[in-house]
Amino acid sequence: MDYKFNTIDDFDFEGKTVLLRVDINSPVDPLSGDLLDDTRLVLHSKTIKELSEKGAKVVILAHQSRPGKSDFTPLKQHALALSNILGKEVQYVDSIFSRQAQDIIKNMVNGEIALLENVRFYSEEMPKLTPEEQSNTYMVKTLAPLADYFVNDAFATAHRSQTSIIGFAKVLPAVAGRVMELELNSLYGILDNAKEPRVYVLGGIKADDSINVMANALKTDSADYILTTGLVANIFLVAKGIDLKEYNYNFIIERGFEEYINIAKDLLKDYSDKIILPVDLAILEDDKRVEYPIDNIPNLPIYDIGSKTIEIYNQKILLAKTLFANGPAGVFEKEGFELGTESLLNTMAESKGFSIIGGGHLAAAASNMDLDDDITHISSGGGASINLIAGEELPAVKALIDSAKLNKN
Repeated sequence: MDYKFNTIDDFDFEGKTVLLRVDINSPVDPLSGDLLDDTRLVLHSKTIKELSEKGAKVVILAHQSRPGKSDFTPLKQHALALSNILGKEVQYVDSIFSRQAQDIIKNMVNGEIALLENVRFYSEEMPKLTPEEQSNTYMVKTLAPLADYFVNDAFATAHRSQTSIIGFAKVLPAVAGRVMELELNSLYGILDNAKEPRVYVLGGIKADDSINVMANALKTDSADYILTTGLVANIFLVAKGIDLKEYNYNFIIERGFEEYINIAKDLLKDYSDKIILPVDLAILEDDKRVEYPIDNIPNLPIYDIGSKTIEIYNQKILLAKTLFANGPAGVFEKEGFELGTESLLNTMAESKGFSIIGGGHLAAAASNMDLDDDITHISSGGGASINLIAGEELPAVKALIDSAKLNKN
């Protein structure tokens, strides 16, 4: 797969002005405006610090939430938090491309860092425009002439076609920041250089994401086994003709996944030897965990895979040389039903194989279990990583690749 892109190593940034797009969208207290978690700021601080130490004038573009949300706030607190993390002042600029903002950028000295206002305060950021239209927006036309390079480190928004993600890459040499570089190398690695056996563990409530990943992995012959959990497993069990009773069938229908039952039937028809389904499930019965074989499920909600299934799946995981996981195995937030998710994660951590978690709730569960150092790579972008593994083209990545063809050091 051709995915060559430029990185920070490819250019000399001394004395250069860099527009750096990051994703520091964070939980915010709607009353005080204080940040409740700085994980993403810490993540991107590595790229910010490196560019600053290389003598660049670093102008940061970022967003926080979206219009209409209670956490749609200015970025002043983000600038303060970044200053504390970096041990160096990050100047907060309360506009994006005003005359004041332009003057601040023009007067920056080597190594200085400035954070411009929330780019989603600007109306042209959110609409779906073509790359050519994005490069002709007022934001790009105003800021691009002040910069030498565009560095995109916002992997978590790489699947979004928005002006601050795509527009600058058309008019400036576009470079992948360290977060973007690590994500792309890790995820393309599982697609291009995966060692066998290759095991995918796919579940969660967003069944469409996982089933799209499954379909691509099977059709491109990049998976040896698919271990199904969560709502994904329930959809495939129904597709196989297993009676999960009215409550669980309606749960699938009410969430708009009826069409995926037919998709699952087709996948089972073509790849039944590779798709592994649960043999037992955990039911919420009298507010407790009770396990049943799949051919004897009562008309009660399914909350997890069962113990026999966990044992079968763990054996497959331990033999894997390449592992990709998306979505929890069940309602792991409910006491007694964390068993499937936690057991599979622990086994992934014990595995000697190359392991990737595709962000989202499963990544949060792994972090809560202190498994960050035991999983090879935990993606910072749930939607972006899932789309990439599912074979979809990410607009931000295409922009980086296209720029690399035009701008070589």
